[in-house]
Amino acid sequence: MAKEIPDLVASARAGTGKGAARQARRDGAVPGIVYGGGVDPLPINIPFNVLMKRLKAGRFMSTLFNLKVEGQDDVRVICRGIQRDIVKDLPTHLDLMRLRRTSRINLFIHVEFENHDAAPGLKRGGVLTVVRPEVELNVVAGDIPEQIVVDLTGKEIGDTIHISDVTLPSGAKATIERDFVIANIQAPSSLQSAEAEAEDEAEAETPEAETEGDEA
Repeated sequence: MAKEIPDLVASARAGTGKGAARQARRDGAVPGIVYGGGVDPLPINIPFNVLMKRLKAGRFMSTLFNLKVEGQDDVRVICRGIQRDIVKDLPTHLDLMRLRRTSRINLFIHVEFENHDAAPGLKRGGVLTVVRPEVELNVVAGDIPEQIVVDLTGKEIGDTIHISDVTLPSGAKATIERDFVIANIQAPSSLQSAEAEAEDEAEAETPEAETEGDEA
C-alpha cells in the first residue's frame, strides 16, 4: 500500500533576489526555491507557521511532500536545504527539489508489529522493546510503502528481531548495510528479579575454595 503523501501548500513569489525575500519574511512567510525536474526554478513562499509546524513534526528533510502552488501542477518534492537565522535559529530560506515518480530517495518508514497474540513470549508476560519505530529505506518516489510489518508469530522471550527477519516491500532496501536490530522481547521485570535472586543465592551457597599453603 502506497504511503499517503502530505501536502505542502505554498504561493508563487513575484520577483527574486534579497529584496523579494526580505519582503516575504515581513509578510510572515519563508521564501524558497523549487528546482530540478527539467523545468525552470520556481520561487515560492511558504507561510511561516505552516513550515514551523512541519519542522517540529520531525523528519522534514526526509519526508516527501506534494507541493501545491496555485496556478501550477502539483509536484512531488523533497527538501534539500534549510537556511536558518544564526541567532534565532529560525528558517529563513529553503530549497526544494522536484522528483519524478521513478526517482529513488531515502525516507523513514514506520514499523508496524502484528500478531502479538501469537507470540508465546508475550503471552508469558514478556515485553516487546522497540529499538527502531522507524527504519530508513531507499524507495521509489512513486511507490512509497505506508509501513513495514514485523510478524511476531512464534517469538519467545529473549528473541531479537533484525532487519533481515523482515520482508521489505518490493523495490525497497535498507540504507544501512549491517543487519541491525529492530526490536526484542525481554523477560518481565518480575522474572528478571527472580532470576537475579536465584543467581545471588547460588553464589552464596557455593563454598569458597580452600587456600593451600604451609602453616606458620
